[in-house]
Amino acid sequence: MRRVARLSVLLGSALICGCMVGPDYERPQVEMPDAWRVEYESGAELVNARWWHDFGDPVLDDLILTALQENQDVRIAAARVEQFLGALRSTRSQFYPQADYGGSASRSRVSEDAFGIGGGDPYFTQFEAAGGVAWQADLFGRVRRQTEAAQADVYATEQARRGVILSLVTGVASSYVALLGLDRQLAIAEATLDNYAGTLKIFELRYTGGVVSKVELSQVQSEYERARAQVPNFQAQVQAQENLLSILIGRNPASLLRGRNIDDLSRPGVPSALPSSLLERRPDVLQAEQNLIAANADVGVAQSLYYPDISITGNYGGASDDLGSILDSSARQWSIAGNIIGPIFTAGRIAGQVQAAEAIREAALQNYEFTILNALREVNDALIATEKSVESFEALTRRVEALREFSRLSFLRFENGAASYLEVLYANNLLFDAELFAVQAQTETFNNLIDVYKSMGGGWVDEAVSLAPTVEEVMSSN
Repeated sequence: MRRVARLSVLLGSALICGCMVGPDYERPQVEMPDAWRVEYESGAELVNARWWHDFGDPVLDDLILTALQENQDVRIAAARVEQFLGALRSTRSQFYPQADYGGSASRSRVSEDAFGIGGGDPYFTQFEAAGGVAWQADLFGRVRRQTEAAQADVYATEQARRGVILSLVTGVASSYVALLGLDRQLAIAEATLDNYAGTLKIFELRYTGGVVSKVELSQVQSEYERARAQVPNFQAQVQAQENLLSILIGRNPASLLRGRNIDDLSRPGVPSALPSSLLERRPDVLQAEQNLIAANADVGVAQSLYYPDISITGNYGGASDDLGSILDSSARQWSIAGNIIGPIFTAGRIAGQVQAAEAIREAALQNYEFTILNALREVNDALIATEKSVESFEALTRRVEALREFSRLSFLRFENGAASYLEVLYANNLLFDAELFAVQAQTETFNNLIDVYKSMGGGWVDEAVSLAPTVEEVMSSN
């Protein structure tokens, strides 16, 4: 008797707990370098701070805050998280008994000849009401594997949301710096145009007085028109950049406020952290791993199809030809049943599903490893670009200073009759181009630094997430 009781307990435990077929997930071993190709002295804590504050521009801070709260991509990503949370909830429901109810009323007539009623009433009325319960035992872990996959999908979409926020913050910062750079280039072009306009007036007077030739006047006019052509070009670029930035912050295209000039921006420090920490910091790496976890669980779901499904169903209710007596004991009816169903021959259907699931897992594994390699490349590229762009900007700055002196001395030589105005024009042309190139390099130094924060990820993403609306807020706002 004890053996029977013990066997019953074990069978009941097996039905409740069961076993899970399929492979359990283990993080793949990925070879990571010990250090980056370029090392900086800055601390790892920089990757956890709101680094955009270090630019010292309150307008940039406001733009990023507005973008986090209003950008449509962030709201779409939040809705995607809610979608997969709903799918997870639906999957988990299979762990529990499902209860339903039903009722019916019918009126029918039977054949008097077929049933030998004679002069009896061939019309029948039937009322039924019942409640039912069904529960499927997850004996081989199919539902648990499905839940594991659904949970990983939720985590993956949350990492996708973090990735959107990462791209948004760095995109707003880069776009704003680019806008300030275009403002500076426009100012240089306008200042150069004003300078050439003044020179052109002087040369027109000198030409009228017979001091200079038509050749020299034409040279000055040519450079004036060249500078004049650059101004509308930069004006168009400024407005296009404003439009882009407006869309990023969820607003209609419009003119935007500026804070500091690009020359007055402060430079945030360069974050430094071990390459291995990318596995825990970069949203795309974390998302790729969650996709791998989901694909691994789906292999177990496919393999569980080889095993039988066991379910228990029960119904309780009443049936009567009189609605008022449907609850009487004489009208009572009930049933309880256990069901088991399993495959015998499927002509490779299940094997094909397992094969497909294993192939998807392999693709997810390769994507995970590629994502890590790409992350390492992006960080190294950003660190190297940051170092080299600073060197380039410093060299271009020195070149601008040298050309300013060259332009000043050339004009003095021209005024003293020691050189033609062609030398002055040559010096001014070099200076104009060098000033524009220097601003481009300056913009690039800031954007390369922003790329370092973008490629490293880190706690700053969570800081940005805290400023964005939650999933619940996004759903309730609609």
